[in-house]
Amino acid sequence: MGQISLRRRLEPSLQVEIYEARLDDEFLMSSLFTAAETELATRALAALAGDELDIVVGGLGLGYTAAAVLADRRVRALHVVEALDEVIDWHRRDLLPLSETLTSDDRCHLVCADFFAAIAADAPIGDTPQLFHAILVDIDHSPCRHLDPTHAGFYTRDGLRQVSFRLHAGGVFGLWSDDPPDTSFLEVLDDVFASASAHVVTFPNPYTGGNSSSTVYLAHAAG
Repeated sequence: MGQISLRRRLEPSLQVEIYEARLDDEFLMSSLFTAAETELATRALAALAGDELDIVVGGLGLGYTAAAVLADRRVRALHVVEALDEVIDWHRRDLLPLSETLTSDDRCHLVCADFFAAIAADAPIGDTPQLFHAILVDIDHSPCRHLDPTHAGFYTRDGLRQVSFRLHAGGVFGLWSDDPPDTSFLEVLDDVFASASAHVVTFPNPYTGGNSSSTVYLAHAAG
């Protein structure tokens, strides 16, 4: 997909240290804006009942979604699927604020694999059970803005049905998006899952002095 890079720098306007990831010249993520990534996990897990939860996160990044999953003690196992070995290596080398949180937790397994290919092929995700209680995805910018054209099929009815087949009854599919709620994508989710909703997550933007927002989609399997 391109050359991935990690930068740690002092933001002079705020006098805070931040971490940024880029793919070639494209900005991917910043430790300054993590509210929606965290909400993806907390909202999805809040919708689940019971204990001994098995969770998959597609996309490791700076680790905020994964860390929020691990904060729920009901989680038995978390498998984080990341296509770029360099990103996993950042955390194994303890280069990021949440790296130790992830690598020191025996419940957390970092899997170097193509998440989209694994779902499409119904392939095993590491040493995992066949079904999961939640599958959470934070990889592309939105359902229609993809880091790689090969990801497009995942967001179709057929692609999302493959996700539903990997969920326990009553399980949750969650998706982060940097765009406002997309009515057409919600219709696709409604066709595939028992119910679906879009949640706007608003957070302060110190650069603009106002607020910015992202979207968290949640869809529930029947059961």
